[in-house]
Amino acid sequence: MSESEKTTQEAAARKPKRRRRKPRRRQSGWDLRQFKVPAVAGKWRFHDFDLPLPLMRGIQAQGFEYCTPIQAETLRHTLLGGDILGKAQTGTGKTAAFLISILAYFLEEKAPDGQKKRAPRALVVAPTRELTLQIEKDAKGLARYTHLSITSAVSGIDYQQQREQLDKNVDLLVATPGRLLDFQQKGELDLSQTEVLVLDEAERMLSMGFIPDVKRIIQHMPARDERQTWLFSTAFSDDVLTLADQWAQSPARVSLQGSADGQADVDQLAYRVADADKPRLLVKLLQQEGFERVIVFGNRRDLVRKLEGELRQAGISAAPLSGDVPQAERIATLEQFREGKLQVLVATDVAGRGMQIDDVSHVVNYTLPEDPEDYVHRLGRIGRAGGKGIVSLVGEEDAFSLPEIERYTGDKLPCERPPEGLL
Repeated sequence: MSESEKTTQEAAARKPKRRRRKPRRRQSGWDLRQFKVPAVAGKWRFHDFDLPLPLMRGIQAQGFEYCTPIQAETLRHTLLGGDILGKAQTGTGKTAAFLISILAYFLEEKAPDGQKKRAPRALVVAPTRELTLQIEKDAKGLARYTHLSITSAVSGIDYQQQREQLDKNVDLLVATPGRLLDFQQKGELDLSQTEVLVLDEAERMLSMGFIPDVKRIIQHMPARDERQTWLFSTAFSDDVLTLADQWAQSPARVSLQGSADGQADVDQLAYRVADADKPRLLVKLLQQEGFERVIVFGNRRDLVRKLEGELRQAGISAAPLSGDVPQAERIATLEQFREGKLQVLVATDVAGRGMQIDDVSHVVNYTLPEDPEDYVHRLGRIGRAGGKGIVSLVGEEDAFSLPEIERYTGDKLPCERPPEGLL
């Protein structure tokens, strides 16, 4: 037995034991034999974890068959009741990993006697509204054949409407730190019975300054030896490790080297170009055959607005996605993009977090990100979709970011002049 597994079992032993019950063979006419996934050497199936039948039905409905590496490693620890610190990039399936763990637990263990209203059994904290709403959507998809109650709390959506959703027994709450703290400080949320805490994209919450809010939230939760705590991050920085030491109990480290599934097959191009020529090059790129559904990333909100206007003037259907776009408009924009009514989304990194769109053809970096982790997240937009490629427009200012990105990813970006006809 490895040291990691020993540590996980020791930590789990100090927490309430989970009773692993065999699921019923049938559920509303659905039979597990209708979800056939053959065993393959070197791969874990969801069948291998003896998950409750209603959850298996939801997993099938989501189109899942084999676990990704982060899912298999996470489930091996969390289903035993242990804490984890997970390192995984965008597109690796980590969201489904922790959601399946939570839903399996709640289907096996009834809510404790005296469960209060406005007292969620599990809490997932994420740094952005988009990511929060995407996690809620994924959770509801997996839980569609269960009785479990799932809701979200984010800024930008009617406060009273969210308050009414909380005014009942809640199994899983997904929230951003600010709105969560609002509810807690007004006495409209009770975290004293929370059994599972998930902190998603911990490094992003650090960089966005949310950790003081999260600390205040955790002060109102059960002690770490009385709950499960799972932290996920794209890197094990010193700050993230410190948070894990403070908030989790002997967490097992789940670290997957390399990029997300499929990202290694994504074509990565970088064009050297003068900053003044970028707008013209972008338009000509988007007018090429094959650029059917594209996300263009810019580093600033004002740049996103400017690019969206220029693309529309060139006859290209585009819409912005940034922090200054109202939440309802953002949701409508994403749906239009998914439905193929928009060719281009122009987005900032913060707004782009949490987007789950399965048929993106290309990602264009109009500007290279200042943080190399964001390059990997942008790459994840295309890697998870099985699309065609990511194109970076490297101007004078971007040249400073390129070496750091190459060091971080371990890849040398082929930087060349644009082909004749694009400029």
